[in-house]
Amino acid sequence: MDTDAADAAPNDDVTQKLKKFAEGWSHPMRSPVLRTPADIGLEYEDVTFPSQDGVPLEAWFVPCSGSKRLVIVNHPMSFNRYGCPSHLEPWRSFGKAGGNTFEVDYTGDYRLLHDAGYNVLTYDKRNYGLSAAANGGLNSGGRYEARDVIGSLIYANTREDLKEMTLALFSRCNGANATLYALHTQPKHFDPVRCMLLCQPLSVRSVITRELEMQGLGEHVDAMDREIQLAASITLDQMSPNDWARSVHIPSFIWQVRDDLMTTPADVQVTYDAMPVAEKQLLWIEGTSARWDGYLEFQRRPKPMLDWLDRYMS
Repeated sequence: MDTDAADAAPNDDVTQKLKKFAEGWSHPMRSPVLRTPADIGLEYEDVTFPSQDGVPLEAWFVPCSGSKRLVIVNHPMSFNRYGCPSHLEPWRSFGKAGGNTFEVDYTGDYRLLHDAGYNVLTYDKRNYGLSAAANGGLNSGGRYEARDVIGSLIYANTREDLKEMTLALFSRCNGANATLYALHTQPKHFDPVRCMLLCQPLSVRSVITRELEMQGLGEHVDAMDREIQLAASITLDQMSPNDWARSVHIPSFIWQVRDDLMTTPADVQVTYDAMPVAEKQLLWIEGTSARWDGYLEFQRRPKPMLDWLDRYMS
């Protein structure tokens, strides 16, 4: 008998904890859309368009009069185009272990983009916000959601008043993973994209490992990998942008909280280093360990990101 393997095997109590964790991760909760661009004085349109596989996606289009530049924006897991009410339960518990117990309101991002001369299209990915359910509500670390990214590109490139616009993508976390997987598997849809802003892409193995460590279960990553496979038919290593980043040929700007309790700096560094494109930049956010601060970085210090957009979309 392999004593080391026996020692690492979870007991029944731990197994039940892992199963509960895997089920919650595999079927992430929705959060409500609590605000709209109108709440900060922006005109907008409610629009809907299909994902590449036909899933109805709900979106806002924020026009910028006279502009021929468009930024398409998506969101992290369990967030939506508004953001996340993580100052309220039960969403507060979602990021509590990492100190992420404050609201993330993305409407300020749209104000900044609009005032800088950009039209904005922002959508709820499948299974989030007000978009339709799909794939049994399962999380895929960006693989299924990549179809939503492609659906947004098809919509922008076929809508009469948008199809001639200069285009960029602003993708966050799970949405950044989805963008990278879409680019890796179907690059032809990205021909019109001038540049990308990628906020905190991450490998699912990295975040799961950190969450288990914070619960004192760090030795059970392999068992958790198996439980997620049983719940969602996918393994941790099938949900990593580190490999997908090898296909990036578009100028890309990444930012990440360096001391993020929910991952490690090494993980995003591997993603960044894998990108073969010369036009790339990685910005580390210092002085915090809360991942949500990375989601609010654009509102707080937008200049590096706006400069990146301006450089490639002028």
